[in-house]
Amino acid sequence: MSQHFTGAGVALITPFTKSGQVDYKALETIIDNQVKGGMDYLVALGTTAETATLTNDEKLNVVELIKEKSAGLPVMVGMGGNNTRSIIKQIDKYNFNGVDSILVVTPYYNKPSQEGMFRHYTEIAKTSPVPVVLYNVPSRTGVNLEFDTVVRLAEASENIVAIKEASGVLSQITKIGKYTPDDFTVISGDDLLALPIISIGGNGVISVIANALPAKLSQLIKLANSKNYDEALELHFELIDILQLIFKEGNPGGIKALMNHQGTIENVLRSPLYKISDATYNEIKEAYSKLK
Repeated sequence: MSQHFTGAGVALITPFTKSGQVDYKALETIIDNQVKGGMDYLVALGTTAETATLTNDEKLNVVELIKEKSAGLPVMVGMGGNNTRSIIKQIDKYNFNGVDSILVVTPYYNKPSQEGMFRHYTEIAKTSPVPVVLYNVPSRTGVNLEFDTVVRLAEASENIVAIKEASGVLSQITKIGKYTPDDFTVISGDDLLALPIISIGGNGVISVIANALPAKLSQLIKLANSKNYDEALELHFELIDILQLIFKEGNPGGIKALMNHQGTIENVLRSPLYKISDATYNEIKEAYSKLK
């Protein structure tokens, strides 16, 4: 099992100022909160970061700040796309100092076959100087990375070390855990399913709620990974309402609303995303007030 990618990881948001610029000061505060909250690793430029709306310079600056403020926590960087050659060129030119792995989402829009995705990932794994984490999120990409393809990939390349699984299909996730090598890591890509996935052999989560509640999320995962399921379930029950609410109108609108209520960031997203409704914002405030 890859020690870098077990436990509690956070899919960091990108905060923006009221004028729509990247708020690097707020991002620094968020990173500090993750370190103090006991998180195990940091994930930059994922879906939650609104990466599709960032310029190349902004992406580089965000990653540099995360590396600088990580306090020794491993850093995973999103580097996916639907053009294999383009990703390989990006890897060839990238500065990997301080980067511990890359998170590579399944190719979106062009909907490749399983064989196409197998070849896509093996080519990336050959090129990458750091370990590759697969990212399966069919609700966003329109294609599912099936369990037997994941097994093929894990066996084909020692550089493919983990999968962030956000299909929501527990039978598929269970079979990935059963048939992949013992040192292959299965990471929940869904806060709501983190506890169930750990209970069937997963190793942690890349979390959205941790942006706002790192200590609670970190504690939940530590309890689950130590098989202290009674206490983990109690904490899961405490968080369930707010977890559902932050995804009610899409991600990262909900988590940004919660962090705005906490006073950490402005409630600003980049178009075509937009802030959540006042009604859901108020529901999130109420659920937050009930946390212990």
